[in-house]
Amino acid sequence: MRSFIVGTAGHIDHGKSALVLALTGTDPDRLKEEKERGITIDLGFAHAGLGDGVVASFIDVPGHERFVRNMLAGAHGVDAVLLVVAADESVMPQTREHFHICRLLGIPRGLVALTKCDLADADTQALAEMEVRELVAGSFLEGAPILRVSSRTGQGLEGLRSALLDLARNSAERPSDGLLRLPIDRVFTLRGFGTVVTGTLVAGRLAAGEELAVLPAGRRARVRGLQVHGHAVDSVRAGTRVAVNLAGVEVDDLARGDVLARPGTLLPGSILDVELTLLPGEKPLRDQARVRVHLASAERLARVRLQGASRLAPGQSARAQLRLESPAVAGRGDRLILRSYSPATTIGGAVVLDPVSPRRRRDAAPAAAVGTDLAAAAGAMLEEAGPAGVDAPSLAARLTVPLASLLATLERSPGVVTLGRDPVRLLSSGGLATLAERARSQLERFHSENPLKAAMPREELRGRVFAHAPEGAFERALEALAARGEVRTETDAVALARHAVRLTPAEEAARESLLAQARSAGLAGIEPGKLVPARGDPRVFDRVIRLVLAEGRLRRVGEAVVDAVVLDDLKIEVRRRWPPGSRLDVTGFKELTGLSRKFVIPLLEYLDRERVTRRSGNDRLVLM
Repeated sequence: MRSFIVGTAGHIDHGKSALVLALTGTDPDRLKEEKERGITIDLGFAHAGLGDGVVASFIDVPGHERFVRNMLAGAHGVDAVLLVVAADESVMPQTREHFHICRLLGIPRGLVALTKCDLADADTQALAEMEVRELVAGSFLEGAPILRVSSRTGQGLEGLRSALLDLARNSAERPSDGLLRLPIDRVFTLRGFGTVVTGTLVAGRLAAGEELAVLPAGRRARVRGLQVHGHAVDSVRAGTRVAVNLAGVEVDDLARGDVLARPGTLLPGSILDVELTLLPGEKPLRDQARVRVHLASAERLARVRLQGASRLAPGQSARAQLRLESPAVAGRGDRLILRSYSPATTIGGAVVLDPVSPRRRRDAAPAAAVGTDLAAAAGAMLEEAGPAGVDAPSLAARLTVPLASLLATLERSPGVVTLGRDPVRLLSSGGLATLAERARSQLERFHSENPLKAAMPREELRGRVFAHAPEGAFERALEALAARGEVRTETDAVALARHAVRLTPAEEAARESLLAQARSAGLAGIEPGKLVPARGDPRVFDRVIRLVLAEGRLRRVGEAVVDAVVLDDLKIEVRRRWPPGSRLDVTGFKELTGLSRKFVIPLLEYLDRERVTRRSGNDRLVLM
């Protein structure tokens, strides 16, 4: 059984509800006030089989101008519109507003029912039909059937059913491989079941037993059961009107405009990048104007931030940001309606380019345009993110695609770098190149300020350039620089490939003197603070000491510096005299070195650091 969702549209009292009742046998007016006043106030629902396994799910919307917000909550996600015009009144103000809303929402197909033909003569009917054709000229309804019907007498109802079936046959079924998304348009409680919500599953598949997130609040709920047209089902697919029995949430936790989704797949946002269109005949829309945004079944107040302009002329389109006063859930490609703040009238619509956009300046255009394919849109968003990149689940939510589909697409993209795990972080090749250039510039600066240091400590470079970069970006940037021959890397240091320590004659002389003194001092070493250079500036000796320590020619042992060769010989001799596992006491070590306790204790602590020995009480245990 295939579901075909039809939304009614039209002026108040033009017979929308009566027509739905005549087609389905179900009165869509469910509220006591609606029956008392004879007008539709909120959404109504009914269904009827059309034949060939097609069931039409009707969403009956209110026609009164005060209830357009309710109409908008039901107009999203329909497969076709049934524009209802009374033959005895013809086109009226809400006919026009509802028609504009349908155009702005991108509803692809529909037909027109000329109702109450039993109350109008042939000439009046012909005049009404002519005015309808003028209204829909150049739109998706141009050339659509206009059927003359009467809900009271039954005139034309079979022809209307047949026309609806033809529409369904000529419309493709919605794909079910997208992200599960169900905007809620009704919330109620049912005795014996508990909390129930209804809505149109606009994408994906939904099955009983699934855990869902209720957005934007993020509460978790479990699907206890599903019903379609009053019958229990195990699962539903995109394009189906469905009632969902939820466990784990109360009615007071939910509201029209909330969205059911799988946890972690969609993100609420307060800034939407959009392509905005202002209806002809409206007042120019100024930057920072306050508007009402109708997004699926949700309504939000927002400020319009026009990109690159201070006002938008009627009939024109522009890139803009909608800065919502409270978060909402949207998907890339969604269509929304804009209404003026006061009085509330429909002024335009928009297509969502990025549902979780970063805040940007007025002169900065949104990253991804309408119609851009997935790889290009992802690349544009990553390029905009720069060196910070974007975690893959967030990017998938912004693009409104399954994470697996996104990663499979980007796997073949040379402009995207994949980093880390759980979650994967994505970075544009341009962002990685920026980080690599910053690292190279930092090394330039380091070498300029420290000419006698052979390399920059690896962790210092990471901290200065990559503190806010994605995990793994540091290593990938160094790999790129090394592959181009721009840097050389060591275990714990990095240097520009062309950098070499160059000493002045005075520094070279100080270096040779220092090394000679260290060799002469043996294991006793020399204390840098007590060195007196034979001639020249004492600061030269300080620089040279740091150099030879960095080179590894000398090593610090306590307050002294000791020749590295002498220390390596000591480690060999200790292991020769004391087999692994034997104990080395201070007395024995003093006999080996011929030094006093003042020198022996720092040397033993050095051996501990080098993992030659390990302290055990007053002695040392020789290690492997």
